[in-house]
Amino acid sequence: MGVDVVLMRVARQGTSPKRRRLSPLASVGDEDGVIARSFSESGTPMLSRVDPYGDLVLSPAEMGQFIAEAEFLAAGAGVTGAGLIRRVLELARRCRDTAGTELHLQGD
Repeated sequence: MGVDVVLMRVARQGTSPKRRRLSPLASVGDEDGVIARSFSESGTPMLSRVDPYGDLVLSPAEMGQFIAEAEFLAAGAGVTGAGLIRRVLELARRCRDTAGTELHLQGD
């Protein structure tokens, strides 16, 4: 039970949500459930919203809080967890800095 983190490019033609197209740019896999466990046990408002059984989509506007909470978590995480969280932080920073992207946290 893991949460894969995927940076997606969003392409829209017109205003209809049916014409919305997603293309993956980069991802971090969570085969051992380290990200899911770390986020769900973090006690932070945004990271606690991550559902290991569902999906959570975050916009660039939400990255400030996400990054702050993930940095706090990485500072106290074990060696394995900290490395994965730092990789997630790289994707979050790219999302924050790149228009037309979203960060998708995909549960099993």
